[in-house]
Amino acid sequence: MKIIKDILYKVAIESVVGSTEMRINKIEFDSRKIADADVFVAIRGTISNGHDFIATTIQKGATVIVCDTLPNYLPAGITFVKVADTNVALAQMASNFYQNPSTKLKLVGITGTNGKTTIASLLYQLFTNAGRKVGLLSTVKIMVNSTQYPATHTTPDSLSINHYLNEMIENGVEYCFMEVSSHGIHQKRTEGLHFEGGVFTNLTHDHLDYHATFAEYRDVKKLFFDNLPKTAFALTNVDDKNGDIMLQNTVAKKRSYALKTFANYRAQILENQLSGLLLKINENEVWTRLIGTFNAYNLVAIYGVAIELGLESLEVLRLISELESVSGRFQFVVSTEKITAIVDYAHTPDALENVVSTINDIRTKNEQLITIVGCGGDRDKAKRPIMAEIAARLSDKIIITSDNPRTENPKTIIAEMEAGVAPNDFKKMLSIEDRLQAIKTACQLANPKDIILIAGKGHETYQEINGVRHDFDDMKIVNEILIQLNK
Repeated sequence: MKIIKDILYKVAIESVVGSTEMRINKIEFDSRKIADADVFVAIRGTISNGHDFIATTIQKGATVIVCDTLPNYLPAGITFVKVADTNVALAQMASNFYQNPSTKLKLVGITGTNGKTTIASLLYQLFTNAGRKVGLLSTVKIMVNSTQYPATHTTPDSLSINHYLNEMIENGVEYCFMEVSSHGIHQKRTEGLHFEGGVFTNLTHDHLDYHATFAEYRDVKKLFFDNLPKTAFALTNVDDKNGDIMLQNTVAKKRSYALKTFANYRAQILENQLSGLLLKINENEVWTRLIGTFNAYNLVAIYGVAIELGLESLEVLRLISELESVSGRFQFVVSTEKITAIVDYAHTPDALENVVSTINDIRTKNEQLITIVGCGGDRDKAKRPIMAEIAARLSDKIIITSDNPRTENPKTIIAEMEAGVAPNDFKKMLSIEDRLQAIKTACQLANPKDIILIAGKGHETYQEINGVRHDFDDMKIVNEILIQLNK
């Protein structure tokens, strides 16, 4: 058990009612998980307000309440701590509760619209192959050395982050690579963490259902770099027009990477094939099994991080040559009929254009590119017509289908996507609401040597419809269909 005053260190306290010498069991912000001698932190969420559940948590055994507004009734024996911002307080308390685990390893955060998962996952892979003890906090999974835990958010809540970081410390982890989302920054989930470095990938149209404007989205990302300490490095993609903006106010050591402009870490694509990339990184050539210009950016960022963390250049290049693609990121299978099916998480206009353009750069144009694309429900609607326009313009055939419709009518989502397709591309377009049927149709339309791109869901193994997650794995399904068709 912990004494409450010890876990309130650095918290901006406005007032206290009751004793701060009280011993507490654990911290919770979910009222359903409260038990005897717990601290309940009342968070104002997008769906519910934790302050509405204070009385319930006291009945369940909570002895300390952290809130930004004191309730009218303050029962005896309960300590109330009024703070300016309960999200910030939760993050700082979580860090204190686990004895500030982020200060005991080298934590690197990766932020940006596209590439976060790939860079974090490949860094985990590279440092593991280098014989280091490594942790990973990503969209796809959470890793503590070789032990895997399921991931539910791009950036977990601050309690979970510190719990897993503490688990890493207990298992001797030296490095942790972490995706840092705009939601996570805005909701203060990374407050109280000590970062050894930060990486900015790029900034494109995404999450404007959450952030009011693109400028707000950009500025939230920038906050991450504004808050890095002097001892950290800040590595930014200067080919992106927002790259320099990220570093404007940081006190961290400024570093850059690029393909097109001068930078501390620069890559040049010498060969780009379906079998891999030949790159020149800072005057040294390296062959990698990863594919496409977007992966060239990812790899030079990884190279930069590894060098900043003290690895030797030639060793890093050797390790890059051994890297394998990340689940759901340009994963492909080739059938016995030489039909290539590619599954990619591309769910933003920029990511989709990058993937389709990569395929077009590699292929001979003697084959068809059939692109299957959808957009998620209850999310940014503005990108729907843009996604369809890109897919139709750059593909030979396009099938618009369901992604994760969530609580929206998939027919509405598909209609909003169709509105973006240019009239001269209508003849390329099919709309098939059922995603399984869409994949099956693409496989039936494909001839030997054709390419099928299934975009949007990548590593996800479910499809969310009306609040229910149904088993659905794009890679598994297309593989099974191609095998059945070839019998």
